[in-house]
Amino acid sequence: MAHNVEMVNGKASLAYAGEVPWHGLGVKVPADLTPAQMLEKAGLDWEVEKVPAFAEVAGEKIDVGKSALVRTSDNRVLDVVGNDWNPLQNVEAFEFFNDFVMAGEMEMHTAGSLLNGKRVWALAKVSDSFELFGGRDRVDNYLLFSNPHEYGMSIDIRMTPIRVVCNNTLTVSLRSGTKNGTKVSHRVQFDAETVKETMGLAEIKMDTYKEMAEFISTKRFTEENKVEYLERLFPVLGEAKRKKQSKGASNILELLDTQPGAELGEGTFWQLYNGVTYYVDHQMGRTDDNRMNNAWFGSGVKKKQDALDLALEMAEVA
Repeated sequence: MAHNVEMVNGKASLAYAGEVPWHGLGVKVPADLTPAQMLEKAGLDWEVEKVPAFAEVAGEKIDVGKSALVRTSDNRVLDVVGNDWNPLQNVEAFEFFNDFVMAGEMEMHTAGSLLNGKRVWALAKVSDSFELFGGRDRVDNYLLFSNPHEYGMSIDIRMTPIRVVCNNTLTVSLRSGTKNGTKVSHRVQFDAETVKETMGLAEIKMDTYKEMAEFISTKRFTEENKVEYLERLFPVLGEAKRKKQSKGASNILELLDTQPGAELGEGTFWQLYNGVTYYVDHQMGRTDDNRMNNAWFGSGVKKKQDALDLALEMAEVA
């Protein structure tokens, strides 16, 4: 089976604390590693360098005004970027977590490399969580730092709540006004302190998300609500319009009552919302790490944001 997780010398460039992820790939590590130790264990202690790119025309090398982004550990060309591209070294990305880990506010959880080194990421567990249904349904808070070595991709730092019972990665609704994340272009120099100030990471809280979760967990849907919710999120498009329902909507209807934690908030918009997040994280896509890439960095992110927005919208009039 093909994997998006990078394989180096037969080993996955991935380290994790806790449960084994994605087909057992990676090396298990203690939960008390420093960011620098996690960097090393995940095999991410390498650098990238900009090298002038040339085109060979009639035997002559001509500077094309761009740079090859080269990984110095094996001279792999990761991508071709503009000369104004500012690489962020992996060690600098992981240093972002230092103060929080040293203060006991976070612990390094998972780190890895996707797409042959083009996308490096680190996930840290934040000492912040909330519970629903008398403590039976817990949502933990994580900070995800994505450092792409890829043209067109920005550095992405954001809060990523995870529902423990099913390991769904959730999202904070954009309409809430919460600064749950920020993106930084490679065309500017990365300033960690400015990012922390923008996000308010010194006081990471999930109060707003908790309020939204509590609200939709008390609002019940009708059969008509359920169908409308899924068909708005997964509409039938193109030539498939002759079908009554899209594949995504049909799949979620099938798993709605069998997904992990389905009994918690059964019949509420919380159950519907988590049906979407479970489908995006665990079923949509051909491989587990392909799903992870989509759920964290691809179209799955917006799909889960839309799912929460729509759940709030429909719950308000339910």
